[in-house]
Amino acid sequence: MILICAAVPARADFQSCLNELASLAAAKGVSNATITKAMDGLTFDPDAITAEQTQPEFSTPIWDYIAGLVDDERIADGRAEMHKWHHWLAVAQDRYGVNAAIIASIWGVESDFGKGFGSHPIVQSLASLSCAGGRERYFRTEFVAALKIIDAGDVNPGQFIGSWAGAFGHTQFMPTTFLKMAVDLDGDGHRDLITSVPDALGSTANYLHEHGWVSGGPWGLEVKIPAGYAGLSGRRAKRPVAYWKARGITHTDGSPLRGQGRFGLFLPAGSQGPAFLVTQNFDVLYTYNSSDSYALSIALLADRLRGGAPLATAWPTNDPGLSREQRRELQQLLIRHGYDLDGKIDGVMGTKTRAAIADFQTRNGMTPDGRACVSVLTALRSR
Repeated sequence: MILICAAVPARADFQSCLNELASLAAAKGVSNATITKAMDGLTFDPDAITAEQTQPEFSTPIWDYIAGLVDDERIADGRAEMHKWHHWLAVAQDRYGVNAAIIASIWGVESDFGKGFGSHPIVQSLASLSCAGGRERYFRTEFVAALKIIDAGDVNPGQFIGSWAGAFGHTQFMPTTFLKMAVDLDGDGHRDLITSVPDALGSTANYLHEHGWVSGGPWGLEVKIPAGYAGLSGRRAKRPVAYWKARGITHTDGSPLRGQGRFGLFLPAGSQGPAFLVTQNFDVLYTYNSSDSYALSIALLADRLRGGAPLATAWPTNDPGLSREQRRELQQLLIRHGYDLDGKIDGVMGTKTRAAIADFQTRNGMTPDGRACVSVLTALRSR
């Protein structure tokens, strides 16, 4: 394992950076009152830098990532929330042409249907990332956008809490995305992604619409490829259905492909794992968070919310990832075995949980990779 240590600016350096940010925000039209109040007493947050360099979408096996996002618990919760918010999902779908299950799926993945927005003060996180971490220019733009949102009165500064990267609200918009794409679906005069579920659902639908979502079209479908397939693949390599049919690709039940349109063959785990034909709409999901694992999680959860079946082809691993229920059990067992997790049994595989897993693996002759998987859970149960 390679540990990346971010340099922490000295106090004077951070204050100098804050002064630059204040000048930048003023030049972009943010009021002095907002700048002064938002930046008063800001301190550097090294955790934001660490998180920026260890994003799970890019460091977790795709089968682990999806196991924790598309589980029975989230499917049941999602169906209940879709029933509860049926009216506003229908309004968003009718207005922007995006299927309600896709909108709900993003809501479920981003904040577990409003249960978790993140715990980082947005202004502090963005100020820290604007001064260190390697992408300062990008985050300075987001920092100024965050102050503009406060300045416009679209967020209560005391509620402006979200992810380490500055995303906030039910569907975790970045501040610049909010300024460009957020809508006031409930018509109360404010674009509010934190306390208004309708605005969050409508804003997400508008985002997908503006990024090219094809109304009425699918994201794609799972398919079956011939054994040993080594032909064209990649979500961007779109070809007509007839092209894929001629290469022996079928529906998962073996029946011939049907329909029209252009699809790319997406093999997220190689030719031995599940295969998908994906459309432009899948590419639009990818823009929400540029990660194959993320986009596929959204797509698969949406299918399950609509009553679809689990994947027909298993992931190519003999040690699958865990659902959130199983992850909570794993944490309970780690605590029972004497590990300090700060009393947290939340299903989130944070630093302490991963370190505890790695130590348990070492003590029991397993590869100490800190991975939450069936083999670790089974070993914990038996000891």
